[in-house]
Amino acid sequence: MFDVGFSELMVIAVVALIVIGPERLPRVARTLGHLFGRLQRYVNDVKADINREIELDELRKFRSTVEDAARGFEGTVNTTVSSVESEVAKTESELNATLSSVGAEVAKTETERDAPAPLGEPPQTSPGAAGPGPATEHGATPQLELGPESKSGSAAPQQQQNPAP
Repeated sequence: MFDVGFSELMVIAVVALIVIGPERLPRVARTLGHLFGRLQRYVNDVKADINREIELDELRKFRSTVEDAARGFEGTVNTTVSSVESEVAKTESELNATLSSVGAEVAKTETERDAPAPLGEPPQTSPGAAGPGPATEHGATPQLELGPESKSGSAAPQQQQNPAP
């Protein structure tokens, strides 16, 4: 800052000794030292404040960058969620339509099966009906009853015995 050499400092010291005098020179030198120290602290404080402001500006810029990235990410997530929701709604409506058409076909088949068959024609069964016979109300097929012979407990049919002549 100042380009002051040793010889120039010696000239200033000799002039100060002559002007101020040997009795007050130590007190003046101490006061000048304190003032110089305060000046250095003030300059250091100003430098620190400037550095803090620069760092604060950098942090603000970083914060705005992070907020912009977060807004972009949030927009992407919202777009993805809305597209997934629309796909789910579309699939749900397709499944509901399929379910209602299958329900209508089942109702039609049940009404055709429950309708009395014209005389001389066998009852009609749909190709997708479960099992060989009509289903009962619990979903099981009815059991065939064999005759009185099956109730006796023997598995083999009884043969009639002819009386001896």
